[in-house]
Amino acid sequence: MEIDVQSLKTYNELARDGGESAAEALAELTGIETRVEVTDVSLLSSADLEYEFDGREFAGIDVSLGEPLSGTTVLAFDAEGRETIARELVPNAGRDGPADPELTESAIVEAGNIMVNGFVGGWADHLETKVEVSPPEYVEGTGIAVFPEDLTDDEYVVVFRTRVDAVGEDVSFRMLLFPELESLERLLDTRVDDSSAVPTGRGRIPFEKLEVFSEMTEHGSTKAADNVSDMTQLSTAVEVNRLRFVPLSDVPAHVSDRRRVGTVVQFDGAPSGHLAILFDPGAARTAVGALPFVDLESDRADGAEIEWAGRRREALEELGNVIASGFIDGWANVLETSIEHSPPAFVDDMGSSIVSPIIADVGREENYAFLLDSAIRIGDSDALQCQLFAVPRPAELESALDELLVERADETDADPDDLF
Repeated sequence: MEIDVQSLKTYNELARDGGESAAEALAELTGIETRVEVTDVSLLSSADLEYEFDGREFAGIDVSLGEPLSGTTVLAFDAEGRETIARELVPNAGRDGPADPELTESAIVEAGNIMVNGFVGGWADHLETKVEVSPPEYVEGTGIAVFPEDLTDDEYVVVFRTRVDAVGEDVSFRMLLFPELESLERLLDTRVDDSSAVPTGRGRIPFEKLEVFSEMTEHGSTKAADNVSDMTQLSTAVEVNRLRFVPLSDVPAHVSDRRRVGTVVQFDGAPSGHLAILFDPGAARTAVGALPFVDLESDRADGAEIEWAGRRREALEELGNVIASGFIDGWANVLETSIEHSPPAFVDDMGSSIVSPIIADVGREENYAFLLDSAIRIGDSDALQCQLFAVPRPAELESALDELLVERADETDADPDDLF
């Protein structure tokens, strides 16, 4: 199976349009203003999906789709969203005690059915055909239990993902389209016949190579985590590794507005691009405080405030350097190429502000990019994390993957210490 990059852009835009249609339908039903936050096409493992849904409670519907868009669409409201639907659509919900569960379920199905049909309708209009939609089935559960089991059986799944948030309220829902791979291949099998067409072989990436690239990125993250453990003697673990095809304008929303400290490097070679290594403030304090040559005793015990200057800042830059080396050297090894990176530049700001210059640089050439997002847990607390956001230049990544031998996939399954 080959992925046509130009078609991915088109269908990503359709997913956004569908998400906006669903958001408008919810706003008409409930009177709550909503907005589409992020849209992407992701290559995810079941572990990545588990991390995405983070053990929280969800309720919604799933529907099966027929050709030419065969697959499953799941609409999942978070707990607050379910309460909002019940409050707005179920008479007296929350006024005389808890809403009747059967009435709440009925309201979720009613609202969800309207929203999913709006989502699918845009795809059908673009394809100039009718897409069969099965009757909606109510689903609820914790984490990925909200999905039908067969969706998480494969090692990797392709997901068109849209997240919609309510304006001014802590309410959101997610619309996820899980296409069957054969159906997706037919949808993405776009040919351009005029003289402006991209050269044969360009703009099309074998699905197997994206799997290899995702695997080698995971092993690079593992090596980076091992480097942190060697320096700090803290336990580390790679919690998630996601490959997303995203509009560059959406990248800041993926990173979030929470404060981050860390480093940013540029890498040059095949491919070139940017890598942001961003710690939660508490994780940065824990990691740097574990180094024998750094003294944090004068700072507040809770780590809420720390002056990142002098030796402390240098120590964080050193950590960023060894993380970048482990991560990028992993790519170079599997791609059989040379990739160099710049000295780490210290950053301390909102995550979205940190990545804005990266987006401006890559955005001079492209509107879309592959975003690689890995999360490393630092120490024993699940709350202490370091996230890695890599944005390679799309055209150079396509060229590098064009040269990649799929046979090297076996090497990515080896012990990372044998590879790096």
